[in-house]
Amino acid sequence: MRKINILVVDDQHLVMAGICGLLALKPHLQVVAQLSDGSNVLDAIKMHSVDVLLLDIRMPKVDGLQVLQALNKEKIKLPTLMLTTFDEHELVLSCIKLGALGYLRKDVNLDELIYAIETVAKQEQYFQPAITQQLQNNLKTSGLSVDETKSSLNNKSTHLIEALTSNELQILRLITAGYSNNEIADALHKSSGRIRNIVTNILAKLQVRDRTRAVIKALELGLL
Repeated sequence: MRKINILVVDDQHLVMAGICGLLALKPHLQVVAQLSDGSNVLDAIKMHSVDVLLLDIRMPKVDGLQVLQALNKEKIKLPTLMLTTFDEHELVLSCIKLGALGYLRKDVNLDELIYAIETVAKQEQYFQPAITQQLQNNLKTSGLSVDETKSSLNNKSTHLIEALTSNELQILRLITAGYSNNEIADALHKSSGRIRNIVTNILAKLQVRDRTRAVIKALELGLL
């Protein structure tokens, strides 16, 4: 398996040590540099062969957003995963617009961390699935509880579910993260109509009538 060289940038030393310690468990993953601030990222990229950038969104001096802006200015296309402590809706969306291929919560487990790195190393997007506060609010608004929805889904056969494409899964993950069709269209540089059509296809394939039920059913089926 091809070795993936990783640059980790995070101002929280314990978090960075934990992530690097986990990555050291896998021989095909190698941390080539660790930075506690975004100001030296460009120098580190020039000094090391970097395949994937793990980049903290919030840092006190030069933050993740500013790093992405600097990479764009230098026309450096480097597969980047944003690291976040909380669900930071607007910041994550801004990073995706600037070219980040995905985001992870810092409490991610080892298997998902490795999968995400391997995914973006192939220039594919990865958005960590999570039921955000917006989804919880949608459930309350619709009068559904998670348990009630899961129960109704368990009563349906799942063998007729048509497989989602990689593009549909990417959009479903953004829906799970609470983004609207217009926000997804803006971030992925697609038209709102195109995203709306893809969402319609997702609902049809999952045999549900709305976005909230689509996310819950996808979770039930292990798609996220």
